[in-house]
Amino acid sequence: MSPLDVIKIREDFPVLRERVYGKPLIYLDNAATTQKPRAVIETIDRFYSRENANIHRGVFCLSEKATQCYEGARHKVKVFLGAASDKEIVFVRGATEAINLVAATWGRAFLKAGDEVLITHMEHHSNIVPWQMLRDEKGIRLKVAPVNDSGELIMEEFRKLLTGKVRLVSVVHVSNALGTINPVGEIIRLAHEQGARVLVDGAQAVAHRAVNVRELDADFYVLSGHKLFAPTGIGVLYGKEELLEKMPPYQGGGDMIRSVTFDQTIYNRIPYKFEAGTPHIAGVIGLGAAVDYLREIGLDKIAAYEHELLEYGTKKLMEVPGLRLIGTAEKKAAVLSFVLGEAHAHDIGTILDRSGIAIRAGHHCAMPLMRRFNVPATTRASFAFYNTKEEIDLLAEALREVTEVFK
Repeated sequence: MSPLDVIKIREDFPVLRERVYGKPLIYLDNAATTQKPRAVIETIDRFYSRENANIHRGVFCLSEKATQCYEGARHKVKVFLGAASDKEIVFVRGATEAINLVAATWGRAFLKAGDEVLITHMEHHSNIVPWQMLRDEKGIRLKVAPVNDSGELIMEEFRKLLTGKVRLVSVVHVSNALGTINPVGEIIRLAHEQGARVLVDGAQAVAHRAVNVRELDADFYVLSGHKLFAPTGIGVLYGKEELLEKMPPYQGGGDMIRSVTFDQTIYNRIPYKFEAGTPHIAGVIGLGAAVDYLREIGLDKIAAYEHELLEYGTKKLMEVPGLRLIGTAEKKAAVLSFVLGEAHAHDIGTILDRSGIAIRAGHHCAMPLMRRFNVPATTRASFAFYNTKEEIDLLAEALREVTEVFK
């Protein structure tokens, strides 16, 4: 018996009633962005319709109400992630900006030429490029831990690379391209034993399983709201209070200051020191509504149901002639990346679209990983708790039709 009432849950997502080329929409691109429940949509509509004002600086009722909603969402995220304090939750545009913030502030302030940053072969471009930019600027060294043919981090090689010169380990919690779940708890423990800090890219994790940053002992943890059933353009940087206090600001402007003269600026306390200018207020409030929605359903139930979908989908897709899965780690999230005979991923995606099936085709912002598996691209089906086994059946049927087209 399913741990979730999926039929009832699907009623919460208006877009799932849409039709594409006359076919019911089957949305399987959740690793790219998730659909939004009515609770989030209505919260944003209510804000713009009845509560819209700038925050922190207004003394009138509407501004005070907007500020309460904004800071209330910060507290919700703090509880959701298990952080010690609201001060450890910094709002940014997404996981990409959060990683760039750490690289530009902590990295510039505390890394010097010869220091090492250790990442893995399965990182998203957003967890590669900022460190390359810092390498070119400061002369740090970037090291990459390899993965095996199943898409799992080779821990023996990771340990060899984790020397005393490594000052930061920056690692993805769940691979967007493979679905691999990394042993981040063990990675953090090993890194701390060497005196290194750890940043965890949790963009693909937090919508699908419970995460407690204090239990993990992560120094930094980043996420994107739009993968968490919240609006686009909003994200979170969690950072330990002691680290955020020592880091210089990321950007200068309004609200990140206490006092400004032409001779000197005194910066605001954390987290506001990192939130220059008018933020994405509606996005933050929408993120708070998404967190409420997920907590009401239960992350443990979501994880259990999505694992059912993963097992069922793996079995069904492996029955499709010529299909080869890319990423077969023992511990996986509900992501199935594959190649199908000689068909290019973009052609597969286009054909599936005519059946109403939305999947992702390409390199998934993980070009080094594609090269590791010697493929130009993969087709990726990524599931959420509103997907069904019947949709997987239709996906498998459509993929069989693709094989007929390319015979």
